[in-house]
Amino acid sequence: MHKICDISMEKNILHENQRIASLNQDIFREHGIRAFNVLGAIGSGKTTLVESLYQGMKEERVGAIAGDLTGEDDHSRFRALGMPSVSINTGKDCHLDAHLVNHALEDLPLEDIDYLFVENVGNLICPVDFPLGTEADIVVISVTEGDDMIRKHPLIFSMSGIAVLNKVDLADIMEVDLDVIRRDHGKVNPNGILVECDARKGNGLEELAHHLKLPYSRPL
Repeated sequence: MHKICDISMEKNILHENQRIASLNQDIFREHGIRAFNVLGAIGSGKTTLVESLYQGMKEERVGAIAGDLTGEDDHSRFRALGMPSVSINTGKDCHLDAHLVNHALEDLPLEDIDYLFVENVGNLICPVDFPLGTEADIVVISVTEGDDMIRKHPLIFSMSGIAVLNKVDLADIMEVDLDVIRRDHGKVNPNGILVECDARKGNGLEELAHHLKLPYSRPL
């Protein structure tokens, strides 16, 4: 009996999340905003990736939503760069959901934003079932996490059109075989895109921006 109730409740939660995600999508469309869901484990470099993309899009109107269990570290970094930003603390929840993002949109100057990066909570499992209404998911991993991350978390990579392999400059130091990661990604998502970069230095971001159709120019 409890199992039946749990399954029914989960279906209702996911259905309601999808409904609100559709509402978010309508809001983005109404305001002409291109929104991206940035996923990845803690320490993969999500915040640095968004910061570096923004540095090459300074002529554009770019905003951010920073999702974390607690604190405002990433939100503060975005604000320090001059980006309109809202912080979402999820407490014990290991993912953002469409409802939280919907409320965050109320606190953003949507009329002044053309591109919005939603940095999800650092996790490669929980966010999979909770679309936010963004146009694309970007999942970020780094070589410091080892070369087995895709094999261990195949679902999120199979569902994300673009994967970013960050910190490739550290591959030799970490003794990580990039070919293993490339091969695993090709197996899990044959039609997906894997971009290799060093977000801190900006290497590889031109390719990522190209795939996302972003007006990016690498800072001099």
